[in-house]
Amino acid sequence: MLKLVIFSVCLSAISLCTNAQQQTSYIIQDVTLIDGSGGEARSHVSLVIKDDTIAAILPAGTNYPIKGTEEINGSGKTIMPLMVDAHCHVGLLKGTSIGAQHFTPDNVSRQLVQYLQYGVGTVLSLGTDQPNGFLLRDASRAEMLGGASYYTAGFGFGAPRGVPPVAFGPSILRPGSADEALQQMRNLVTLKPDFVKIWVDGSPRMLPEIYRVIIAEAHLHNIKVAAHVYYLEDARQLVDAGIDVLAHSIRDQEVDDALIHAMKQKNVCYIPTLCIEEFGLSYGASNPGWFTDPFFMRSLEPGVWDLLNSDTYRKQQQDDKEKDRKIKAFAMAKRNLQKLDSAGVVIAMGTDSGAQPVRAQGFSEHRELQLMTEAGIPVLKAISYATHQGAVLLGIDKQTGALQPGKKADFMLLDADPQLDVRATQSISGIWKNGKQIQ
Repeated sequence: MLKLVIFSVCLSAISLCTNAQQQTSYIIQDVTLIDGSGGEARSHVSLVIKDDTIAAILPAGTNYPIKGTEEINGSGKTIMPLMVDAHCHVGLLKGTSIGAQHFTPDNVSRQLVQYLQYGVGTVLSLGTDQPNGFLLRDASRAEMLGGASYYTAGFGFGAPRGVPPVAFGPSILRPGSADEALQQMRNLVTLKPDFVKIWVDGSPRMLPEIYRVIIAEAHLHNIKVAAHVYYLEDARQLVDAGIDVLAHSIRDQEVDDALIHAMKQKNVCYIPTLCIEEFGLSYGASNPGWFTDPFFMRSLEPGVWDLLNSDTYRKQQQDDKEKDRKIKAFAMAKRNLQKLDSAGVVIAMGTDSGAQPVRAQGFSEHRELQLMTEAGIPVLKAISYATHQGAVLLGIDKQTGALQPGKKADFMLLDADPQLDVRATQSISGIWKNGKQIQ
């Protein structure tokens, strides 16, 4: 605890020094603007930044009459909002292993910086954090911690001797009864988590009477609840119980009209996490086209590239007895996303990055966008799910998530246009957060 207090004091001192620096106005001239709303992009406009805020969006060539405004030539470039990953895990991964022992201020800070370098401006860590995560969250919220803005569910709920794995740490709450779950929830809410996370499937399973009391108590404190889900029947029961977010795809069966109607009626958000299915199938006899892309390779933890190329790992992938099931599950996930999107269900982007070494933080978010479009989602709509809709889910859409006057200047500058090829989101030439260019 003493180390955390010292860490917090140091962050405060850094913040004071940073805030003391004089803010500058900028105008980025003649760009294509994708604002994150899902609406049409705007060509040949200029983005005006004052302090940490978007001051105006003007036709290209317009002079902005503020003394000292620095002009930046954006001709041929595209601007889009920083992404929001509404389902990831921070501080759990280090090198080729996952574990609670990795949850340190240094490791959390390093990963938040990596997310931001890849154009992810906000992350929600869903249920695998340690006690010092709340202090780090508060430092991030006060802009005293660099990298992506950090939101946390704190300690998630699983079944005794069930999922998530024991390696995720002793902070996972595993109530054996509804009364125990209620007491644990009451303790958790005193820490003011941004969300609550539950794991309902696996063996043994979480009993409905337990997750119902968790959801009800969370809602008494205006906290949303996200559920790890796989099966259609679980999704039905969770929606009936008042769940706010299905944090993975339904992968065993095609969603039916009854579930779609219930999700729309109760405004349940769906986070497909398609990339985790692909990562589970991608390595073996042949590798995906992006396997040697430097954008992917740079995102990997030390040692993971060697792991993926090892004969042992390749053989494990080739001999995986679950491979046929995984192929069917991946196809079902894409089919269900397309069906739910067509029906108008609320969708946000999440990746489960950081929960396994192969789920690289930063790259996963760009790959998820690509997989969404492969599932039939139009590019601008997919980008809105990864930006504005994630901000809405976290209740921060008045500040960030879309590029509009009065909102934070949180965006990435791209060398190519994602409307022509969604992979252009990887062509990052600049990252801006809170009105400052960080790379």
